[in-house]
Amino acid sequence: MADYKAPLRDMRFVLNEVFEVSKLWAELPALADVVDEETANAILEEAGKVTAGSIAPLNRSGDEEGCSWDNGVVKTPAGFPEAYRTYAEGGWVGVGGAPEFGGMGMPKVIGAQVEEMVNSASLSFGLYPMLTSGACLSILNHASEDLKAQYLPNMYTGVWAGSMCLTEPHAGTDLGIIRTKAEPQADGSYKISGTKIFITGGEHDLTENIIHLVLAKLPDAPAGPKGISLFLVPKVMVNADGSLGEKNALGCGSIEHKMGIKASATCVMNFDGATGYLIGEVNKGLAAMFTMMNYERLGVGIQGLSLGERSYQNAIEYARERIQSRAPTGPVAKDKAADPIIVHPDVRRMLLTMKALNEGGRAFSSYVAMQLDTAKYSEDKATAQRAEELVALLTPVAKAFLTDMALETTVHGQQIFGGHGFIREWGQEQLVRDCRITQIYEGTNGIQSLDLMGRKIVGSGGSYYKHFADEIKAFVASADASLSEFTQPLAAAVESLDGLTAWVLDSAKGNPNEIGAASVEYLQAFGYTAYAYMWALMARAAQGKEGQDEFYASKLGTARFYFARLLPRIHSLSASVKAGSESLYLLDAAQF
Repeated sequence: MADYKAPLRDMRFVLNEVFEVSKLWAELPALADVVDEETANAILEEAGKVTAGSIAPLNRSGDEEGCSWDNGVVKTPAGFPEAYRTYAEGGWVGVGGAPEFGGMGMPKVIGAQVEEMVNSASLSFGLYPMLTSGACLSILNHASEDLKAQYLPNMYTGVWAGSMCLTEPHAGTDLGIIRTKAEPQADGSYKISGTKIFITGGEHDLTENIIHLVLAKLPDAPAGPKGISLFLVPKVMVNADGSLGEKNALGCGSIEHKMGIKASATCVMNFDGATGYLIGEVNKGLAAMFTMMNYERLGVGIQGLSLGERSYQNAIEYARERIQSRAPTGPVAKDKAADPIIVHPDVRRMLLTMKALNEGGRAFSSYVAMQLDTAKYSEDKATAQRAEELVALLTPVAKAFLTDMALETTVHGQQIFGGHGFIREWGQEQLVRDCRITQIYEGTNGIQSLDLMGRKIVGSGGSYYKHFADEIKAFVASADASLSEFTQPLAAAVESLDGLTAWVLDSAKGNPNEIGAASVEYLQAFGYTAYAYMWALMARAAQGKEGQDEFYASKLGTARFYFARLLPRIHSLSASVKAGSESLYLLDAAQF
C-alpha cells in the first residue's frame, strides 16, 4: 500500500486559487488578524507532516488489533496513545477552538483540510478528536461561562476528550422517545440515569478524562423532542481548582464488534445516577446539540472524501506498477512482458472517476465550510443569514453525497487491485469497510435526503435552493466564452434541477409520499450539479495555466472527464424522481 501523502497542492489550489479565501478572511474582522494565506499554508504543511508521519502508519495495525474491553476498561491499539499525545501537543484538537479558552481559532475552511488529512491517515484515530471538537462546539455556544472556563481549555489541548451521547437501544433517528432521565439536585446539578449505545470514544485510554454530552429528560418534561435537555457529564469529577476528583457514576458496559473503524471505541455507556450539569435551557437540548450538527455532518462527508483520497493514492501507484496484458492500441512498455494496467480503458475510467469525485468533493466541502465561516463571523446580517440558509441546504448534501461517492470511490480503488484488493495486507478492503459507516452515522443518508427534500426544499418553499441556483446562474452569466465547454452543460444541469425542484414542490402539495419517494435521487442529482459548479470554478482557475504546470493540465482534463462521463448521471436520476411514489406502494407489507 502506498504511503499516505497529504494532497497539499490541491488543497492550496482550492483555497487560494479557486475560492481566494484570504479575501473572505479580510472581509471578516474576527478573522482578519487571525489567519492569512501564509499562515494557512504553514498550518496545512505541518498537519500534513504529522498525519503522514505519526498517524498513517497506525492505520492497518490499528484495524488488525482493534480496541479491547476488560471489565469496563477500554484499550486502544498499540501506538494510538503516543500518536494522540503528539497530535494533541501540536494543538490540532483545538485547531478551530475559541482562542480565549486556548484554541487555535482557525476558520472552518482550514479545519476541514486538517480533518481530511487526519481521517485519510486513519479514520479510527480521527474520530477521537472529531468528537471532542463537536462537544466543545456545543459547550462554547450554550454552556455557562463557568462550565466553559472549567472544561474547554483541557479539551482544546487534548488533555481531556469529549463524546456525544444521543442514541439509545430503542431510539436512533427518533430522539424524542429517549428514556435517559435527569433528576434535579439541590445544588443545581442533575443525576443522570440511562443507557446510551453507539457512543464513539465513550471510553478509551487516550486522555485522563472524558467529557460526555448526554441527552436526557427531566421528570416533568413534555413528550417528544420538545422535552429533551442536554447535560455535561464528566467521566471523572472536576474539583473547583481544576484538579480531578472521584470517578463519576458511569461506565462502559461493552464495546461493539464492527465491520470497520475497529480502532475507534464504539461504546455502550451506562449512567447510574451520574452527576451532570445543564447545558443551555431546560427542554432545549436538541437546539444545543444541533449547533454542532452542521459541523459534524460536514465532518462525516469529509471522512468519506478522506477515504476516497487514500484509496486513490494506493490505486494510482498500483496501476502504474502492475503489468498485465497489452494496451488496445499495441505495446506501450515494449521492454516488458506486459503493459502497466493504467493503459486499459476501464482502469482509466475508474481512476478518473475517483480523481474527479475526490477533487470535486474537496472543493465542495471547502465551499460549505466557507459558508459556515461566513455565517459565524460576518457582521452583515443579510450576508450571515444567506450563508446560514446555504449551510442548512447544503449540509445534508455534503454528508450524504460525499459519503455515497466515497463508497463508489473506495470500491473502484479495491477493484483496480483485482484479487489483491480483496486481501487485507494491501489495505484497500479496509477502506471499503471503514467507509461504509459514513453513510450510516450522524443521520443515515436516507435521513439526510429526507431532510434536504422535506425541510430544506419543501419546508422553505424553495427559497434556500434559490440562493444556490441563482449563484450558479450568475457565475455562468459572468463567465468568459472560453469557458463555455463547462458553463453550457452546467447551465443545462441547473435548469434541469430547477425543473426537478419545481416538480417535487408541486407534487408534494397533493401527496406527502412524494417527498420521501423523491428524496434520495433528488439529493444525488443535486450533488452531481453542485460538483459540476465546483468543476467549472476549478476549470476557470486552471485555464490558461496548462503550459506552466502539469497540475493545471491534469485539472482541466479531469474537469472534461467529469462533464462528459459523470454529470450525465443526472438524467436517469431525474427520470426516477418524476416516476413518483405510486410504484413504491403497489405491494402490501405481506407481499414483500
